[in-house]
Amino acid sequence: MFHKEGFFIIIFTFLFTAGIALGADFFIDIIWLKWGLQGLALGLLIIVLQFFRNPKRDTPINADHVIAPVDGKVVVIEEVFEKEYFKDQRLMVSIFMSPINVHVTRYAMSGKVLFSKYHPGKYLVAWHPKASEENERTTIVLENKSFGAILYRQIAGALARRIVNYAQESQDVIQGTDAGFIKFGSRVDLYFSLGTNINVELNQIVKGGVDVVAKK
Repeated sequence: MFHKEGFFIIIFTFLFTAGIALGADFFIDIIWLKWGLQGLALGLLIIVLQFFRNPKRDTPINADHVIAPVDGKVVVIEEVFEKEYFKDQRLMVSIFMSPINVHVTRYAMSGKVLFSKYHPGKYLVAWHPKASEENERTTIVLENKSFGAILYRQIAGALARRIVNYAQESQDVIQGTDAGFIKFGSRVDLYFSLGTNINVELNQIVKGGVDVVAKK
């Protein structure tokens, strides 16, 4: 199963691969060169298909749990000042996605979208300390009666050139469903109230839509 954000790129890459394969077979007589070009074209198609895969995840809906919005590695757990929306001290958990991870963003909890804003910006590497403030990013705030309000931020990286965000203000969303997509990787930051029970550790690999990041 592939994400809808990749359909155009997948079709284009498939046609490009087919064109290279047929052209090499028709015009090139040198066996190693023909097979090399065909192999490179096929490898490109496999990479694109791998990148835009959208595996089905069975998310147990739980109003007291915040799940990982993306696949990746927990690289930061620290107290920071969140200056865009809450404007106070928050507990931040950052999940870094490598190019081989699934890049679908899923709603971390069910609730209402209070805030959704896109920010154009730079393309620093995702682990750069200033990436969360200077890179292209989106900021989304969700709230439900049980857990309260959380903020998550999709952040572009050095390779990412497009962030897709489906969250619209006043929209009711369901935990685990598609919230967007970050093309060609980066990271997602989650911001919680101080004292929140964090359920992950540094360097832990998490699966979006499945693993619990925080509990009430």
